[in-house]
Amino acid sequence: MFAETLEAVQSSPSKRTIYVRFVLATLAVMVLFKTFRFGRWSAWQVRELSDFDAFYLVARQIWHGQLDLVYRFETLVQLQQAFNGSTSFMPWTYPPQFDLLVAPFALLPAGIAYLLFITATLTAYLLTIRAIARNNFAHILVVLFPALAITVGCGQNGFLTGALIGIVCLNVERRQIIAGLALGAMVIKPHLAIAAGLYMLATRRWTALATAAAVVLASSLVCMLVFGWQIWAAWLGAIRESAIFLDRGFYPLFRMVSTYAALSRAGVPPSIAFWAQAAAASLALSAIVLALWLGAARRMSPSFALGVVAMVSVMISPYAYDYDLPIIGIGLALMLPDLAQVANVRERSFVYGLILLAGAYGMLQSARLAAQFGNEADLDDKFTPSLGGFAMMALLAMLLRLLWRGLQPAPIVTQAAE
Repeated sequence: MFAETLEAVQSSPSKRTIYVRFVLATLAVMVLFKTFRFGRWSAWQVRELSDFDAFYLVARQIWHGQLDLVYRFETLVQLQQAFNGSTSFMPWTYPPQFDLLVAPFALLPAGIAYLLFITATLTAYLLTIRAIARNNFAHILVVLFPALAITVGCGQNGFLTGALIGIVCLNVERRQIIAGLALGAMVIKPHLAIAAGLYMLATRRWTALATAAAVVLASSLVCMLVFGWQIWAAWLGAIRESAIFLDRGFYPLFRMVSTYAALSRAGVPPSIAFWAQAAAASLALSAIVLALWLGAARRMSPSFALGVVAMVSVMISPYAYDYDLPIIGIGLALMLPDLAQVANVRERSFVYGLILLAGAYGMLQSARLAAQFGNEADLDDKFTPSLGGFAMMALLAMLLRLLWRGLQPAPIVTQAAE
């Protein structure tokens, strides 16, 4: 079975070492290659706009004192076209706290800025997941490799958010202040912190919640002092415009892993797809409640419930991409020690396969479409289903099935009379 093949990766220390070294070496080569690409030092110039290009452009606008322009889509598209001559467009809806984070990038050449950012966040993520997974580290790296590769390739912040959620899970039981600091830092992508916030509330981690709230308020005050109060109006305006863009399918939906993207790309009207996303979010939050009940019944360790929290974090918002999937790795690492108790070999194969599919699909489709239509083609015009979204829907259904079954009373075994 597929699960047994993957789990054999950790069968001996020598095997684990081989797989870990291979994955890390491959990622290192990819980082080096992408450093040349983002620095535009190679002879082969790629004009397609990537995520880190958007980060770097925003950083430059901050130092020019024109940050508000990136929150207006009609001016942002002009800035992006002037930056690299590409016709592609990436809306900017990050909170001002993330603007502060990327601001120092403009002080460095683009390639060096990418190298420092991706190396630092990848290292933090790997150290965090290593602390959680322990002997299962090699197994996690193999299952997560497509998601790791796509995040390195586009220069996104999936490693940073994954590390923050991992720090929350590592410290929530005994060091609530640290967990709260990490949860508060998730203000850079608040839609990915909803599940962790619900867990804190349900388990009455008041110190962690108070710390997180303090981080959000303090960072918001700093942003207002640095950028002016108008930045909040500009950000809210960008969010409103992004909702229109999403409704009209202007985002690369085939790269998304949400229920909304999967159904919208399949031809479902946006209004129906939105309500389906709301239903999926409700089910994802229900999975957290079921996991807590399972833990309260002492049928599973607290780590398993935290794993469910991390898993469903990417299933709540319609704005979830394949580069957000490193958080899934945190969830899998937390659940693995107990997964064999609630899932048979076939079900574990299903879980691993869905994670691999969600991580690999967008990357492979992007490569195929670019090769077929060229880097300058509008890939949104080419019909490509969002299989990553369907994979996440199926993974959520599997989690709910395992949790519900785990809550059922054990069958009574009667012994035949002698």
